[in-house]
Amino acid sequence: MKRVIVVGSGFGGAASVRALRKVLDRTVEIVVVSPRPELIYYPGLIWIPTGARKPDDLRVNLTGFFRKNAASHHPGNIVGLEDGGRTVVTDNGSLTGDAVLIATGAASLRKLPGIEHSLSICSGIDEAVKIRERLAAMTRGTIAVGFAGNPEEPSAVRGGPVFEILFGMETWLRQKGLRHQVELVFFSPAAEPGNRLGPEAVRGLLAEMKRRGIDTRLGEKLVRFSETGVTTAQGEIPADLIVFTPGLRGADWIAGTDLERSPGGFIRAERTCQVPDRPHLFVVGDTGAFPGPDWMPKQGHSADLQADVAAANIKDFLEGRRGTRTFRVELVCVVDSLNSGTLVYRTPSRNFLLKSSLMHNAKAFFERRYLARYR
Repeated sequence: MKRVIVVGSGFGGAASVRALRKVLDRTVEIVVVSPRPELIYYPGLIWIPTGARKPDDLRVNLTGFFRKNAASHHPGNIVGLEDGGRTVVTDNGSLTGDAVLIATGAASLRKLPGIEHSLSICSGIDEAVKIRERLAAMTRGTIAVGFAGNPEEPSAVRGGPVFEILFGMETWLRQKGLRHQVELVFFSPAAEPGNRLGPEAVRGLLAEMKRRGIDTRLGEKLVRFSETGVTTAQGEIPADLIVFTPGLRGADWIAGTDLERSPGGFIRAERTCQVPDRPHLFVVGDTGAFPGPDWMPKQGHSADLQADVAAANIKDFLEGRRGTRTFRVELVCVVDSLNSGTLVYRTPSRNFLLKSSLMHNAKAFFERRYLARYR
């Protein structure tokens, strides 16, 4: 029996299992390696601080999904690869497969001094809950919200959720009658934050901040954080709560392998999702550094597109053919503001925005539809 090992059960991993079972018959074994058989719906974290979501709304047990797709789960964390990438070494034993697909996501670039005084909306459920608790306790003061990229790899940035938590908190504070007592400041070392969304999106986001009375500190190099605020090269930003998402980097375990890595530490891969010169090894999602435009997003939608391509090319590989399918580069996101939203769409040939109060409901509908695949 042939075996495909999928490492990771987040967006890329879960989507890959689903895509693989669509193209492979059940004589091919699928084994998923991850700490828990669980998917966290990260796009929904923006709604936890304002109470629109509870943690269990976004946590999906994948045991039934794996059973339905004839996939087994191996609990453990990957610590390395052997045999040219055919053997996955974990802290709970090793497994060897005919093909291996890596979807372990990215790590955060937490280098700034005092970063422990900040909370990130992209770090998971626990930090989203801490933001909720801190926000609920505020009756006056200042909230500083910002993000940064990876200087070694500009595309390794997570800005969309930060805009969403900023606008979401502003809406919530107005609804609670507290906005006039709580100041909001958006900060970023980039002069044009969110430029991956396109020039029109940047102008629109900054205009929305101005309309909502949100102060901005842009293009200022970040120096450190403290209990009382943010220090930049140009001065201080006093804050009672700092919500900050740092840039992304490759996971630590990758550095211990002989895989070719990008400047940011991600696994270099082709548009076929294959690692160069290793036709049996595939990469999906944030783990990979793929050829494409500098705005190519690291988001769940990209992982879904890549999973379909990787699955088809794995099938070809197992049948003795070279997979040639490539994924399309497409950015699709809704920048939510709790009661409205702006759809941003970008491809190599198109870029447009659509702002509407219906977009909030559309984002919620997509969440329910997406999670229904795995529940």
